[in-house]
Amino acid sequence: MSADVRPIAASELPAWLTTLKTGFLIPGPPTESDVAQRAANDDLARMQGAFDKETGRCVATFRSFAQELTVPGGAAVPCSALSNVAVLPTHRRQGLLTRMMEAELAASHARGDVLSTLIAAEYPIYGRYGYGPATVHAEWEVDVTRTGLDRSRPAPVDGGRLDLVDAAEVRRVGPALHERLRAARHGVIDRDERWWSLTTGLEEMSHRPYKEKMYAVYRDAAGEVAGLAAYQADDHWTDSKTPLNTVHVRDFLALTPQAERALWHFLCSIDWVLKVRTGNRAPDDLLPQLLPDARAARPVSAADFLWVRLLDVVRALGARTYAVPGVLVLDVTDPAGPAGGRYRLDAGTGACTRTEEPADLRLDVSALGSLYLGDASAVRLAALGQVAEERPGAVALADAVFRTARRPWCPDVF
Repeated sequence: MSADVRPIAASELPAWLTTLKTGFLIPGPPTESDVAQRAANDDLARMQGAFDKETGRCVATFRSFAQELTVPGGAAVPCSALSNVAVLPTHRRQGLLTRMMEAELAASHARGDVLSTLIAAEYPIYGRYGYGPATVHAEWEVDVTRTGLDRSRPAPVDGGRLDLVDAAEVRRVGPALHERLRAARHGVIDRDERWWSLTTGLEEMSHRPYKEKMYAVYRDAAGEVAGLAAYQADDHWTDSKTPLNTVHVRDFLALTPQAERALWHFLCSIDWVLKVRTGNRAPDDLLPQLLPDARAARPVSAADFLWVRLLDVVRALGARTYAVPGVLVLDVTDPAGPAGGRYRLDAGTGACTRTEEPADLRLDVSALGSLYLGDASAVRLAALGQVAEERPGAVALADAVFRTARRPWCPDVF
């Protein structure tokens, strides 16, 4: 079989969506609303399709969009985020994803994107295209009866206050809170106005019915919004009419430990609730240890989340800050893209330039992607054979240079 790979035309959007749904194991054709929403909100020029030359059928889909990612030190770098990648089962292993990826990487580099990002449904696929797992997400289930918190008293607010608010208030205060968070926490991506409209029900995805949420906002002693929790509760009762409900946290933003402590205490103290599912949290979140009994928070999941691929190594390494000074010469291999070459990084000044100096470390661009946000250990990657030391001590220096005091965290799926 053979196929043409190209950006889709507006008339091909229904066929593209049909293929996407099939690839994601969702039966049935797209609705008129599905097509209309995509046409209004997605950039057709960044939506690729593969079309079977014999039948003309769309057999693979691929989409990218503009994104900003906060890197260590607080800078936001322009990225191309990938989503909606699907190949029909009848056309797997024919190189269609490789062709779409090659076109995307070339276009991203030409646009001036520093990085490409994605969240991988399957682990083995994207490493061969230069992506490396760069953040981890964690989720806990809290048995509120075991926390040791005094659930009979209001949450401690340290001079601030907690308020229950509606969706309109969240749309008013949430974006500014998130902007402050992403300026302070590396790994966080931007949220546009439509994100807030969708999460608060002002707009509804045609294929995903909206379910109302409840919201709690923490304001500090100066009256500034410093925290926000969005949550839903199930409706589970025993035959004897005893409530056994679970709160599911859908969004949780906290700028300060005080806001974090107050919001978790509140969520763990709601009447009729026996458990709290935290949703996507940072792996070094304060939650388990801020409970008097940390074992009340049972780990539910911990896995790779955001994957990063460097496109412009000079700009990417120059955009972030480093924990300790030091000079490293990195020999980066990138057979599938533009990042290959030898680079001199001066962590003391943050300057990165191409160089002909002898290499201190040799690594693939995917390993550099794992190191980039500060979560991966260069020592561990070397033990796994993903980093090769050319100068004694270079791996240990790279570990100290790239690692960050707090682990990177990406709150959002895309």
